[in-house]
Amino acid sequence: MPIIIKTLNKTYGNKQVLNDINLEINDGDIFGILGPNGSGKSTLLRILAGISQYDYGYVNVEGIDAKSNPIELRKIVGYVPETPYLYESLTPLEYFEFIGSIRGIKEDVLNRRSRDLIKAFGMEEYSDQFIGSLSFGTKQKVSIIAALLHSPKVLILDESMNGLDPQSAKIFRDLLKELSKDGTIVIFSTHILEIASNVCEKIAIMKEGKIIAEGVTSSLISEKNLEDLFIQLTSTEDIQAVVNALRGSLKDSTV
Repeated sequence: MPIIIKTLNKTYGNKQVLNDINLEINDGDIFGILGPNGSGKSTLLRILAGISQYDYGYVNVEGIDAKSNPIELRKIVGYVPETPYLYESLTPLEYFEFIGSIRGIKEDVLNRRSRDLIKAFGMEEYSDQFIGSLSFGTKQKVSIIAALLHSPKVLILDESMNGLDPQSAKIFRDLLKELSKDGTIVIFSTHILEIASNVCEKIAIMKEGKIIAEGVTSSLISEKNLEDLFIQLTSTEDIQAVVNALRGSLKDSTV
């Protein structure tokens, strides 16, 4: 079943963060959410993950109503936030065991998946170290592995490529494509437009809480690259004029 979003609205105080969002994301889609900082991307992803509530509208994820049944929604979703929130006094192996107990994953299945994912992401030497001592990129790998352990029907990734080394990023991108072939819905936000254009079959571009462009990636960028399209739709300034002004300022000999 698809993800269906209709007239979704969310406010924080006096600020409207999401404004009449309408989307349909189908099984097996790799869907990119793009937009400048503050456009509402993370809020939308947190709602789809069952973590944040919304003011009004309709959100149904794989047959589960997000407003009335967020706990059931979390059972089928794997969510990786932009900044990993982990128990830093645990080792990765201990953390995966903790996640497995919460998710009700059988011990043999958990051990096999943990072992395979640790090896794939090159984490063998870190698996027994305290999470608090790990680098940002390695913590990101821990967060990604934890989100994959229960084989979620929906995988939601908020800037989750940040900090990954090139090999791990390549493995992760290829894994997302394989998961999508099995029907997993993958939704992620990213500022790395090259990743979006190479990985996402469909994208939505957000600005100030609204979707200002949405569709098949190849159709949206048929006449220009994604970076040009993104800047054209989201920028309020003449980029070249800004660059020229900066160039003049940096070359000013009177400073």
